[in-house]
Amino acid sequence: MLLRKLFPCALAACLIVVLSAQALAQSFETRERQVAPQMAANGPLPSTDQPVIISEAEPEDLNLAALKTVTSPASLRFEQLISSAIDQKLGARYRWGGTGPAAFDCSGFVWSTFHSAGINFERGSARTLWARFAPPAPEANFKFGTLVFFSGLTHVGIVADEHGFYHASRRNGVIYSPFNDYWLSRIDGFRQVPLAAPLELAKSRVD
Repeated sequence: MLLRKLFPCALAACLIVVLSAQALAQSFETRERQVAPQMAANGPLPSTDQPVIISEAEPEDLNLAALKTVTSPASLRFEQLISSAIDQKLGARYRWGGTGPAAFDCSGFVWSTFHSAGINFERGSARTLWARFAPPAPEANFKFGTLVFFSGLTHVGIVADEHGFYHASRRNGVIYSPFNDYWLSRIDGFRQVPLAAPLELAKSRVD
């Protein structure tokens, strides 16, 4: 008799346990379906004992940032002064030994241009200027303001860019000339005048 009374209660308890297990399983399946797309889009969820990194620069990006340089105010000012000094001399006639203001030879034009920009060094021939100043870095050979030498160090000009240069030509005076085959075949090399060139005491023969 007692067994008959307890059987319905045991049956009800079993049904409750089964239904609870099914509900719990469905809850886990629903959670997995919700998390799976997030993992596909955002990657695995981080472990609770690991710090979460929001963003991190790649080493290459850091290296590129370190290599980037900004033109200094002194360099920019120098270029402006040199450009202005050249503009004032364009069209002046050629005269051997001339340093201006109306006539120049090649080294006289170079000296006068830098002197007008506040860069002082002793007047000298093209060969003397070659010996006095150091070569630039290879990437600065065709940078504005670099000195370019020709024909066995007998002629010198000021680089405008990779396309041409300024100089005092015997035939045409102070002009801009392109780096055509004629001039490229006669280049001896390049020199760079420092922004604060020391004033040489010994005078040199002009070209």
